[in-house]
Amino acid sequence: MSSTTYREVFAVPAFRVLFLSRSIAIAADTLRIVALSVLVFTATGSAWLSAVTFGIGFLPQVLGGALFGSLSDRLKPRPLIVGGYAAECAAALVLALLPLPTWACLVLVAAVAVGTPVFNGASSRLVADVLTGDAYVLGRSLTSMASGGAQLLGLAVGGVAVGALGPQHALLLTAACHLGAALIVRIGLADLPALPSAGGGAVRQSWSTNATLLADPWVRRLLLLQWLPSAFVVGAEALMVAYASTRGFPAAAVGLLMACSPLGMLVGQLVIGRLVPPDLRTRLVAPLVLLLGLPPVAFAFDPPLVVCGALMVASGAGFAYSLGLQRAFVDAVPERGRGQAFGLLSTGLMTLQGVGPAVFGALASLTAPRWAVALAGVTTVTTALLVPPSRFLLDPGAVNTGRGKEAHDGQHAVTRRGAHVPDLDTRTPQPAGGAGAEGDRRPLG
Repeated sequence: MSSTTYREVFAVPAFRVLFLSRSIAIAADTLRIVALSVLVFTATGSAWLSAVTFGIGFLPQVLGGALFGSLSDRLKPRPLIVGGYAAECAAALVLALLPLPTWACLVLVAAVAVGTPVFNGASSRLVADVLTGDAYVLGRSLTSMASGGAQLLGLAVGGVAVGALGPQHALLLTAACHLGAALIVRIGLADLPALPSAGGGAVRQSWSTNATLLADPWVRRLLLLQWLPSAFVVGAEALMVAYASTRGFPAAAVGLLMACSPLGMLVGQLVIGRLVPPDLRTRLVAPLVLLLGLPPVAFAFDPPLVVCGALMVASGAGFAYSLGLQRAFVDAVPERGRGQAFGLLSTGLMTLQGVGPAVFGALASLTAPRWAVALAGVTTVTTALLVPPSRFLLDPGAVNTGRGKEAHDGQHAVTRRGAHVPDLDTRTPQPAGGAGAEGDRRPLG
């Protein structure tokens, strides 16, 4: 049993503020996607444009993470996060109130998405600052569960809101949610300082830090382990509509199948995050990656609807594999560029989750949905080969890199971040301490 409890994690004021604001924002993002997709389809009658609208907020994040990621560390976190939510609010208001052509709607959403890795990176850095050791892993577990729950809520409310209010008024509700998230952060979070800058321009520093992170074999391996399985499985999930159609399942089955994976993710995060000891989590990374990928393989055999749902629940539970990587990732990245590191992680997750459905959707059109779903599962299973021995995940000094050696020769990274959780009173500005003198991740992530 983990020695840290969820109550202890929620006892940290800054975490409560970031958790609540981000959960509201994710639900609002999901509602916006549903409303805008309906709005575009109604205006154009194009299924392709509606699908593009669904994913337009993902791919532009590559640009933001590559060019502006260093701003996560260079700017003060509270105004940066508030500004991000305020931009989302303003965009939703424009979409709801102005009769824009479809291309202008898509450009507006894409432009706002460019900044998403920046303020998400700042938020994730703060989470790693205020939560240490196993508390950080539980915090990540909570944010992952909240992300899945918020997406389910956004989908459920989105359908009802669009049906009852119409897409324009549903977008106004989205704007109100983002405004609420911005106010929660502005009122509840301390005005903490930015980290010391290494100097130079933001774009140059962003490129340099990203190159340094990706050049490190250990950091690159941990990034790929968090990017690839998710991208492959999301590719399988994106085919549930086509798969249900080819099987002749009732219309209600589509929503059921799409909800099963987030449900499994909630259960997996709760069980692995709360009931499994920290050292065992690292040993379960490879088995959980297999659990993530093996159930979709069974779709090749066209199982009954109930079995399909159970398979997707089981696969969703496998997402908990990422909990065994969290402390290793925090230990591996440099303190001064930690915000950008989490922005890079978020950028890769969002980008590849946009690419995965496109790739496996193309395969489905060439073969059949069941074979594409099964292949997505097979490719997920192969990523288990990337999982390192658990001793490397438990002890950063065992990794033969400069940072690992530094942490091992000096002090363990958890100790380096502070032996106590700093008392970040959310009303009174505090130094960015508690992490020594250092100043965090996925979408809540």
